[in-house]
Amino acid sequence: MPKECQTGGCHCGAVRYEITGAPLMVYNCHCTNCQKISASAFCIAVTIMREGFSIVAGQPKRIEWASDVGTQRYGLLCGDCGTRICHGMIPDMPVLSLRGGTLDDASALTPVADIWTNSAQKWLEFSGSRLSYPRQPEQYDDILAAYAKLQAG
Repeated sequence: MPKECQTGGCHCGAVRYEITGAPLMVYNCHCTNCQKISASAFCIAVTIMREGFSIVAGQPKRIEWASDVGTQRYGLLCGDCGTRICHGMIPDMPVLSLRGGTLDDASALTPVADIWTNSAQKWLEFSGSRLSYPRQPEQYDDILAAYAKLQAG
């Protein structure tokens, strides 16, 4: 089970953060935005409460863009090394999507779903044990429930 308080930061160490409270859910996102942002095939999205997220060192740069479905988003990244830390929605929602790879210890993260699989790299093979969505889910109730069940053991 993920720790109730964790730390993380960017690649160069200029931006550091702390999160309190356990993640609400963890999933893999295969959208074209996440592929470009991560320079990889997908990103591990860790949904956390915005009120439990705080920058403890450095000052992240904020960028804004439109998602694959047209919603307005913002991201916080290191202005020095470019590492994406997290992103949220405009207007602000009570949750943030933290990039799992920025945690100091990401070993306890277990994704329970894959979203935007229609834009996933063709060589990826998906586990039948995870939920799968060809695009953005209209609601995340099933992913939240699957993650809660996983954490309950």
